[in-house]
Order: sequence, then C-alpha cells, then structure tokens
Amino acid sequence: MKASGLGSFLARLPRRLRVALVLAVLALAGGLFGGVATQRSEIGPLEAGVGAGTAGSGPATAAADSALPQEGPFRVVEIVDGDTLVLDSGREVRLVGIQAPKLPLGRKGFEAWPLAEEAKAALAEIALGQKVRLRLGQQPEDRHGRILAHIDLADGTWVQGEMLSRGMARVYSFADNRALVAEMLAREGAARAADRGIWALAYYRPRQAVELAADSEGYLDRFELVEGRVLNAAEVRGRGYLNFGADWHSDFTASLAPEVMRRFAAEGIALSDYQDRRLRLRGWLKSYNGPLIEITHPEQIELLDE
Repeated sequence: MKASGLGSFLARLPRRLRVALVLAVLALAGGLFGGVATQRSEIGPLEAGVGAGTAGSGPATAAADSALPQEGPFRVVEIVDGDTLVLDSGREVRLVGIQAPKLPLGRKGFEAWPLAEEAKAALAEIALGQKVRLRLGQQPEDRHGRILAHIDLADGTWVQGEMLSRGMARVYSFADNRALVAEMLAREGAARAADRGIWALAYYRPRQAVELAADSEGYLDRFELVEGRVLNAAEVRGRGYLNFGADWHSDFTASLAPEVMRRFAAEGIALSDYQDRRLRLRGWLKSYNGPLIEITHPEQIELLDE
C-alpha cells in the first residue's frame, strides 16, 4: 500500500483502533532496537525552576508546582487538536489552562477557528511520539472523561508554556483549575507583544470595551479578551459589577456572582480595588443588558499598566 493510501486508510479508522495500531508499531520498534532507545527517552527529574522564557529563547521549561500530583511516564501517540492529545494508555488528555484554536472534530455546522490546523501541527511537533509526565489539574478530569493536566517532556519542556510562547494558544483557566496561571499569562503576553501565531490575527486580538459597546454582535458566544477602564465598581444584592461605560444597559460589564464575591474577599480582593483601573478580562462574551463576561476567579482579570 502506498504511503498516501495508508494515511487515508488510517484516517478512516476509529481513534481507539488507530491508537492500538500505533502502540503495536511502538512495541515492535522497541523489540527490534533493544533497550537503548527506550532508556534514552526515559524522563528524568522535572526542572525545578519556573520557566518564564519565550519562543526564541529556547524551549519552555517545566514550571514548578509541587502541589500537583504527577503521573507517568506515558508516550503521546496521537494529536486530536491544538490542546488535546492521546497517550499510549488510551486516555485523552486536555492540556489544562490553555485554549488552542478549535477544529470541528465532527461537530456539524462548526467552522474551524483561524490557525486551528497550525495549532494542531505545533502540538504534534512538540509532543507527538514523546514520552511525557502529567501534572494533574486541581480538577483532574473533565465532563468528557478527559484527563486535565499540565504536560512535561523528558527534557523539561512544559508543553502548555511552549504552545503559549509560540502564540498557538491562549490562557483559559477555571475556578477549579488555577495552578500556574501567572506563568501562563506571562508567556501569552510575550507572544502577543511579538504578534506571534494567533496574535497576528484580528480574530484573537483583545477587544476594547468601548468597541463592544458600539457593536458586540459579531463577538457574542465567543471566548474573548476585553480591555478597558472601570468607570464604576458596584455591588447590588451581593452580586458584583464592573461597569466599563456610563450606560450599564448597553455598555460592556463584568459580573461576579455572590459566591464569587466571597471567594475574592477570602483572597483579600475588594471590588473597589478595580475602580478607575485599566483591566484586561477574559471569558465567554454573553448578552445581558449589553455585552457581559461572567467572572468566576481572579485570574480572569489582569491589571494593565497605566
């Protein structure tokens, strides 16, 4: 069978069968070439330092977070998209803390986001065929049964950090998975400042709050970064609001549910701390008395330089 025909044949197989075939090939290769190759690819101790480098300054090294439980080593046998891969155990892993451009993956009517194929190719270049260790997220599994984890290669490369440094993903954190967000935001910021990858495209650039107030239709139900100055920080019946315009019926607003307000207070953050400050917020943009992002944890809010 020709190589092109083989690729077409494999593409039609169910994912689990493709994984099984890859595992069989890997096992055969190990038997043919003995233990030397396997020994070379075994993972040593993780790097202890926090990796704050960017693309062009060497690979992103593993960021330290000893509180996260570790598993592995495993080998990566398939790349699903820019933030999801499959291990030789058969389990899928969602790279916790980042969001790469999305592919349809069988969803009807879903259009691929710009650079989705490039993001998948970048993850394949970094991780496919590599042995890895997992640092499990604070919430170790999602509702689809995928493992949520930070991933480190044998040489200490932190896969999330490398994808962010290449500009092939954005920081995408949750209230129950907040580890290493500061380090990830630093990498994302460096890539954005250099217009790497997705940041060279208007589709992914941060929106201005005043821009959304004038026309938000094209951005609703999308994950967006929004920048602007808080004109009014208010609490109404336990819910917090950060208003970025004079008319809260139509201007961009961030909302914090009462339980989120309590979480912020427990961490020493008062809503008034944001009054008159320039912020960058991230989240899914909804329509409720104008464009709105629901805030669930502090890492969704970045203070910007004046």
